[in-house]
Amino acid sequence: MEPLEGIAAADALLGRRFPLPSEPLPLTRWTEVQAIGDGVEIEWNLDDSRAGSPGRLALLGSAQPVDTQLLERPASVHGPVELRSAPLAEAQPSLRPVTELRWQADGLHLRLTAQGPWERERLLMLAASVR
Repeated sequence: MEPLEGIAAADALLGRRFPLPSEPLPLTRWTEVQAIGDGVEIEWNLDDSRAGSPGRLALLGSAQPVDTQLLERPASVHGPVELRSAPLAEAQPSLRPVTELRWQADGLHLRLTAQGPWERERLLMLAASVR
């Protein structure tokens, strides 16, 4: 992983605009933009100071297929989206469980990784809003 200077650097690395969710996100404390192989990942570290708040959301976009980080977990399919989840019992409450959504859109392979108490329908709406 290599830190990038921001969304413009992500655009340059991908050779196109990096797709972002159009659905509103919870309050963000800070973001990180990183090159990962041929792709780019944007990580939103969320304000998890209230009980029951999720802690993190990360979106990876790549022209190449994106591997799952939860290979040992079975996937459920929701239209074009493959979804996996793991409890992450060792993580702090705002980072568990971890849920991963993978799909393709507009020539990109995408992986949305959500950590914390997210509702599945909310994550599917976020994924559908990535443009």
